[in-house]
Formats: sequence, C-alpha cells, structure tokens
Amino acid sequence: MKAKRRLSDWMLQTVFVGPAIVFFSIIVIAPFLMSIYYSFTEWNGVTSTVKWIGFDNFKHIIMDDEDFHKSFWFTARFTVAQVIFANLLGFSLALLLTQALKTRNVLRTVFFLPNVIGGLLLGFIWEFIFVKGFATIGELTGIGFFQLPWLGDAPTAFWGLIIVSVWQTAGYLMVIYIAALANVPKDIVEAAYIDGASKWQTLRSITFPLIMPAVTVCLFLTISWAFKMYDLNVSLTKGGPFNSTQSVALNIYEEAFRNNRYGLGTAKSFIFFIVVAIITMIQVGITKKKEVEV
Repeated sequence: MKAKRRLSDWMLQTVFVGPAIVFFSIIVIAPFLMSIYYSFTEWNGVTSTVKWIGFDNFKHIIMDDEDFHKSFWFTARFTVAQVIFANLLGFSLALLLTQALKTRNVLRTVFFLPNVIGGLLLGFIWEFIFVKGFATIGELTGIGFFQLPWLGDAPTAFWGLIIVSVWQTAGYLMVIYIAALANVPKDIVEAAYIDGASKWQTLRSITFPLIMPAVTVCLFLTISWAFKMYDLNVSLTKGGPFNSTQSVALNIYEEAFRNNRYGLGTAKSFIFFIVVAIITMIQVGITKKKEVEV
C-alpha cells in the first residue's frame, strides 16, 4: 500500500515538475555544459571543425589578453561604484517614501519607471542627453558640469555609465527596501525613541539589522546586474573611447561573434562565471550572517 502511494506521489510530481525540468535542461543546463566543452577548443562558431586545445585558451586569457584584463578591471570598478551608489540611493528613497507624504505613491511610481525602460533604449536616450542636452545647457548657463565631454573622455564616460545605471536600478531597489521597512515592528522603533535613541541610532542599531534580508537580496542583484552589464554599454558608449569602458560581457561578445573565436569567447565567459559566482557567494554568506530575527 505504501509502495503504491509512493509510486503515485512520484508520478504526480513527475507530471507537474517533469516538463519544467526537461525545458530547463534543454535551455540552460545543456548550453552551459556545451560552452564548458567549447572553452577547451579552437572553433570559429560556424564550421564543423572543432579542435581540442586543452587549457590554451585559458593560458592566453590569463597571460596575454590585455583587452580582457582591461575590460575586467573596468567591470570591477564599475560594479563597486554601481553597487554602492544604487543601494544608497534606493535605500534613501525608500526611507523618504515610507514617511507620511501625500504624494508618496506618485513618487514611488516616478522613481520606479526608469527600471521599466529597456537598457538599449535607455542608453540611446541618455546618449542624446549627454551629447545634445548637456551641451546646450552648458552653452546657456556656462556651468562646467554640463560642458564636460561626457562620452568622449574615459573618466567622464565611466561616470556617465554609473549615472545612467544607478538611475535605472535605484527605483527597483527602492521597492524592495520599502517592503522591508514596512515589516519593521513599529513597537520596537517607538520603544527606542522612548528610551532616548536618536533617529540615526534607531536606524543603525534597529532598522538596518532588521532589514538585512533585503540588503542581501539588493546587494546580490546589483552585483550580478553590474557584472553582466551589456545593453547599456553597447548603446551608450559602445565600449569607447578606445575600449576604456568596455565591459567583460561586451568583450566576450566581440571575441565570440565579431572576431569569430567562439572557443576563446566561451573560455572567457566560463572564467567570468566562476569569478561572479565566487563573489556573490561570499557576499551572500557575509550578509546572511548579519541577519537577525525579531
């Protein structure tokens, strides 16, 4: 009787979960395993001739590929800046819009809207703003900030990408932080005020520890988004000037599909996957330890 029940439960689970597992395996697992295989080969991505070369691709990437090293350094700097500023802005907006403001629902919608716009379209819009809009304002006002060569110089192009990326993602993080702040027990906060704690002490010692699960999620999302940044990079700077703002994702695309070195491109993507996985696991592990329960 128990065996029949187990068999029926197993068949029921297979019926509901089986199709999802099959499609996930075909769409995600199989291409991932194939890319690992191709990373050890020399292949142009078109012909049927695939030459096994072992670790030569990885040796070339680590020892000789200066473009990849440069793009990786840019991506690392971009990720650090984007994660810090996006989370600070998202959390600040969440604190502001959990106050008793009459227009807070409208403001939440306004700040969330940039996240709805696709990265390519967003990049083209901001390219026009940086090139035409800022230049016009600079001519009319004489303010140096608007007269900078935003997309024509490496430092300003870097910060231009940061500005657009933070502007796009802060609204999404704001929603997560608002949900976390809404779940902070009000009686604990009120008790802290009664005991004489200031707003900053209450925020640092009570509110922030209680919303650490949201911080964990937001840090994980922003790290992964920043490392994988591609569409904004293509549409806004195209990796320029002189590849100074080329992200790792764009470098991998150029290597595999422009230079027709698919094996080398997949080797780069595999290294990239390992690095991002290690960083995110460390981040999640650290922030998880800081989470507290009410």
